[in-house]
Amino acid sequence: MDISTIVMWIIIAAIVFYVIGIYNKLVALKNRFENAFSQIEVQLKRRYDLIPNLVETAKGYLKHESETLEAVIAARNSAMAGLKAASADPGSSAAMTQLGGAEGVLGQALGRLNVVMEAYPDLKANQNMMQLSEELTSTENKVAFSRQAFNDAVTAYNTYKQSFPPVVLANTFGHSQDASLLEFEDSAEIQAAPKISF
Repeated sequence: MDISTIVMWIIIAAIVFYVIGIYNKLVALKNRFENAFSQIEVQLKRRYDLIPNLVETAKGYLKHESETLEAVIAARNSAMAGLKAASADPGSSAAMTQLGGAEGVLGQALGRLNVVMEAYPDLKANQNMMQLSEELTSTENKVAFSRQAFNDAVTAYNTYKQSFPPVVLANTFGHSQDASLLEFEDSAEIQAAPKISF
């Protein structure tokens, strides 16, 4: 074997290892953002579990506000459906848009419930309501933190996938679509809604 053949094999091996490295990094970054979404899912499920308890506690005090309570439950159910769709494909633009929109509607419904509950001092003083409010606020903070971690992971994946030379190989490796960020339609209202003080 002459020196040029050896150099050629070294170059081919280096290219193969480089391509393998690109593939492995794409897989690792995709797994990272999917794992980050599962953290959002845990917190959103916890939030969805708290809402019926909140509504049930408020029911006794808000007998004439059944429309508001029903709107909260309907928004919660819609958000749960959005979460289920997003869980099936955490990188999908349509799923993230659906979940973000549903969360926006839920945030608005919780905001309206908060306004209604302000008129009921006995409800605000209820120990169960205070505990639920505190848990909901804590969960909202965790959702915001998890969403930021997810969006950071998605950005890292998209940035790597769109850079050269991974952009040349991404489609070949099954990474044709960019992952989508999770943005709530009305983030300011959603973040304000759970800061209920009872």
